[in-house]
Amino acid sequence: MTALESMYWRAEILQAMYWMRGEGIDDEVEPLRLAEFLMVEADEVQRQMHDLAEDGYLTLNSSERYALTPRGVEEGGRSFADEFADLTHPAHYECAPGCWCHDPDHAGEPCPGEAAPPAKPDEEEPTRES
Repeated sequence: MTALESMYWRAEILQAMYWMRGEGIDDEVEPLRLAEFLMVEADEVQRQMHDLAEDGYLTLNSSERYALTPRGVEEGGRSFADEFADLTHPAHYECAPGCWCHDPDHAGEPCPGEAAPPAKPDEEEPTRES
């Protein structure tokens, strides 16, 4: 197998497992289930998952199911974000990446990219009588 093929499978498997984990589908995956999801031969997925475990991206439990390691989560997340950036970009009028409102320290605060709520009048202005 070429290095390019290995990189391809690493990205495909880690992205799929990252997505499945994020969607709450499964945190641990059997090679056969992942092969069905990716529509590829189970033997290929088994080999690749074994290699990914040896490289520290996955762990294998006693039930023959693989899970992402912290390194696998990081790489799967990065790869997923790169691959699907065009589909997950902000919508019209949504703030840009890196906006301070994405910082957890500012949770609940209005984003400067959103329309400001109407100002409350302190008091009605007195009318002039002539």
